[in-house]
Amino acid sequence: MRKYFGTDGIRRIANTELSPELVYRVAKAGAYVLSKHSKHTPVILIGRDTRISGTLIESAMVSGFLSYGANVKLLGVMPTPGVAYLTRKLKADASVVISASHNTFEFNGIKYFSNKGMKIPDKLEEEIEEIMDSGKLEELTAKNEKIGVAEYRFDLLDEYVYFFRKNFDDAMEKLHNNDFIVGIDTANGATSVVAEKVFTALGINHVIINNTPNGININENCGSTHLENLKKTVIENKLSLGIAYDGDGDRCLAVDEKGNEIDGDKLLAIISNSMIKKGKLKNDTIVATVMSNLGLNKYAKKNKLKLIQTQVGDRYVLEEMLKNKYNLGGEQSGHIIMLDYNPTGDGILTSLMLIKAILEEGKSASELANMLQVYPQVLVNAKVDSNKKYGYEKDPQIKEAIEKLENEFAGNGRVLIRPSGTEPLVRVMIEGTDQKVITKKAEKLAKLIESKLN
Repeated sequence: MRKYFGTDGIRRIANTELSPELVYRVAKAGAYVLSKHSKHTPVILIGRDTRISGTLIESAMVSGFLSYGANVKLLGVMPTPGVAYLTRKLKADASVVISASHNTFEFNGIKYFSNKGMKIPDKLEEEIEEIMDSGKLEELTAKNEKIGVAEYRFDLLDEYVYFFRKNFDDAMEKLHNNDFIVGIDTANGATSVVAEKVFTALGINHVIINNTPNGININENCGSTHLENLKKTVIENKLSLGIAYDGDGDRCLAVDEKGNEIDGDKLLAIISNSMIKKGKLKNDTIVATVMSNLGLNKYAKKNKLKLIQTQVGDRYVLEEMLKNKYNLGGEQSGHIIMLDYNPTGDGILTSLMLIKAILEEGKSASELANMLQVYPQVLVNAKVDSNKKYGYEKDPQIKEAIEKLENEFAGNGRVLIRPSGTEPLVRVMIEGTDQKVITKKAEKLAKLIESKLN
């Protein structure tokens, strides 16, 4: 069990749980682990979102990196995928994003990226933790002329804007439609500095909301976790589409012209359909997680595509994509990875691919989204003894109950059991055609698990 890193870097309450002292140690140990095979002075990029604690965490990170002897380029407020893109473009040794993604402002976090612009694997995070607690940090102190230097490079935001212009300028010019207007919700987060620049540069008519960050309003009743405002904006202004990003800009969810949500599974279907028609979907395969809706599986079968499902987490989706050279994958939450462009989820990229697909098809967003039928999904938590939460795999009664349910569904439903990584819970997720029926079945199975694992 890792002590500091979770499923998506380190994420805690800023300045108490995520103290400057802890951040300093994470930075120093991280600089060592990520550049120990390099013969030159390491260069590390730092980007952050709009949280009030961002500059505090950034200062502690800079101190740790410089103390080790690494040079730092400070990018300022920058979406996570922008940092990943620039890491590769500038051939930096590593990068860090200071963000707590979709969490509220009092949280903050640290995500490390390798020199390839990818989130570092579990193994490297474990090595960083080992160095942090080994007493070795004192030895990693640069002296005299070896001390690192930091520089501000806010100008590099323009490089990220150019990335979108380079990939979408021609297509958007050909597909331009004055009647097509997009609503954009930047969640008062990292995309607030760049989304409007990109959409203006590409000539896409748009209305922008939640684009005035003040340090504490990031994700506050806005963005991809709170679509209500965006739905209202789309319907009241009769917009063609709504786009919502999360706090650090690596996720995107959408709303069709009727105000209906277009989640990550539907985005994967729409984008894969567009790629198939151009012969660009490698190995006719989509990579998703076990949490993706049964509807995505049905869509894949209908279109003779292969759907591979990994454990939950975009890093596991990416690992599978890299291992077998697939180029499209993602999560229901809207974290879509398109390896032909960037090795991490990119909200703005996802939204532009969606807009392009809609304009190419000449259909409405709702018509395209209907290519995937979403099955009702119920999640019930079973409270269990923390030491027994993996016992469901061996308990004959629980196994029998799961098998019985799956046989009843006969391919039109499924059961997924997932122990929580942090709490004494076993999560029971059931999908099927009838919401009331699957709710009863999920509650009954959760009660059985509780009775057997306590």
